[in-house]
Amino acid sequence: MSLIERLGLRLLHNLDPERAHAVSIQALKLGLAPLHGRPITSPQLTTEIGGIPLLNPIGLAAGYDKNAEALSPLSKAGFGFLEVGAATPRPQEGSGKPRLYRLPEDNAVINRFGFNNQGIDAITKRLCRTATNIPRGLNLGANKDSQQRADDFGHVLTTASAHIDFATVNVSSPNTKNLRDLQSKDALEDLLGRVNSANETLNKKVPIFLKISPDLNETEIQDIADIALDVGLSAIICTNTTVDRDNLSSPHRNQSGGLSGRPLFEKSTRILAQMQSATKGQIDLIGVGGVSSGADAYEKIRAGASAVQLYSALIYGGLSLIPKITNDLHQILVADGFAKLDEAVGVSAEKWL
Repeated sequence: MSLIERLGLRLLHNLDPERAHAVSIQALKLGLAPLHGRPITSPQLTTEIGGIPLLNPIGLAAGYDKNAEALSPLSKAGFGFLEVGAATPRPQEGSGKPRLYRLPEDNAVINRFGFNNQGIDAITKRLCRTATNIPRGLNLGANKDSQQRADDFGHVLTTASAHIDFATVNVSSPNTKNLRDLQSKDALEDLLGRVNSANETLNKKVPIFLKISPDLNETEIQDIADIALDVGLSAIICTNTTVDRDNLSSPHRNQSGGLSGRPLFEKSTRILAQMQSATKGQIDLIGVGGVSSGADAYEKIRAGASAVQLYSALIYGGLSLIPKITNDLHQILVADGFAKLDEAVGVSAEKWL
């Protein structure tokens, strides 16, 4: 990390967390953030998710660039792919403030944003006018006051479909009341059926991903796996944030909302390995939760992921973390004798079961 980036992070950490988030987006838009310039790649790092080729497997998780405001600079930060959103049909304010907390003692973050965003029309306009040199996806959400949340996902998909490479059905955020109920077997079958029906009407179908909670039991994981295989999902993202608060030391540890960052690593990796087993490796998986190093990314890959995403680690490590993680992952793969990333996927999944 450069001195300028270190000073910039120190400045941001002196601000209210949500204000710092907004300032960081503005810094990116103004060209003030350190950017690598292009995705790092090698024969070992190239991979594929849901039929989408990636130059490297390190992606930006949804939740940072909620409104697709910084697509162009983020595409030059070294990522292999991006995910923006979550987007809902209508703009909404989300939960009351304060709603974002840093837990530096735990290298973690708690948020209860509640799908705050400017709505799919504004987001689609930005997607339309901003090309990126890497794949980008959109996290689909539902308005909290919607009478038919299942239809909201299809509406967001069809509105933005021409300008995205994949779409993620997000039923795993703990910050929208009753949203996680859509992960139940009957509700999820209905929801994904509606999303697929909307997808069938498009001139070009969009690969559909599903983002799941880390707070699932084995029966729920198997039900989701069976449905995913039945409806032909392209990928599953394991996982969203957790409501657990085990072994935290920060004064903010009891704030309500979703916990992300380092404390989520073990739990999310265990869910990842369980999903890899439940799907018998027939659906691509993306590992999310606590990734802050090349070794972390490698562990997710060995547990069953074909790619990983991160967000919270950037709060503490800055954007220079992306090329470092990618380069370190390349070196680890070479040192362990893997000619390509696919060879490492799932090789140690059993240790997490």
